Amino acid sequence: MSTAAPALPPQPPLSQGERILDTFVAPSKTFLDLRRSSNWLWPFVIIAIAHILLVVVADQKIGMHKIVENGLRLAPRQAQQLDQLTPEQREAQLDKIVAVNKVIWYAFPVLSLIFVAIISGIMMGTMNFGFGATVTFNQCMAVTIYASLPIVIKNILAIVVLNLGAGGDTFIFQNPLASNLSPLVDPSSHFLYSVLLSVDVFTIWTLVLAGIAYACLTKVKQGTTMAVVFGWWALLVLGGAGISAMFA
Repeated sequence: MSTAAPALPPQPPLSQGERILDTFVAPSKTFLDLRRSSNWLWPFVIIAIAHILLVVVADQKIGMHKIVENGLRLAPRQAQQLDQLTPEQREAQLDKIVAVNKVIWYAFPVLSLIFVAIISGIMMGTMNFGFGATVTFNQCMAVTIYASLPIVIKNILAIVVLNLGAGGDTFIFQNPLASNLSPLVDPSSHFLYSVLLSVDVFTIWTLVLAGIAYACLTKVKQGTTMAVVFGWWALLVLGGAGISAMFA
């Protein structure tokens, strides 16, 4: 007489701390737990704190004026307009640019929620209408934010580099750490530079996590979810690089 195999006990609910840790060491556990609860507050808070710490350290070690000057290399049209002013006018205009950018840099975590919401809406539509899944908008928000946790490590490493006194002549918040392919080209090659800037170790890590997450939340194969995530990323990168090159 055969006997049925004993049923495996269900995975116990994860705490927020366990979810955050498992995102790095056992991502499937975290993303399977999103079926139970799609709360994404704590990873967002951690990402926001890491970003603000980076802004504070960069301001102390380099200074906002220097960071803006570094960024003007990526906007030669704006730099040329500034150079046509008198020294006093240039300094006054630069002060205004610094003030605006400072607000944006400190408020970026909150402003980024708009971008996260757009990405989440695109992925929800793609998964539900393209592949017959039933993921919710809040689950997609949670996926995007949990998958973005590697940026915390990137920001911490950038803070370490700044405290060692390196990177001051090239530091910009769009590229705080040499973890991408942008050093292979001159920043004046705007389209190519923007594309290679996006080919970043931490960005790839984030995309892989998102692909795993959507496979966990749906019945879609992981290879397919990876293709969807990387496909949308490629379209956004190429579109963004094109727009950046037009206005550079």
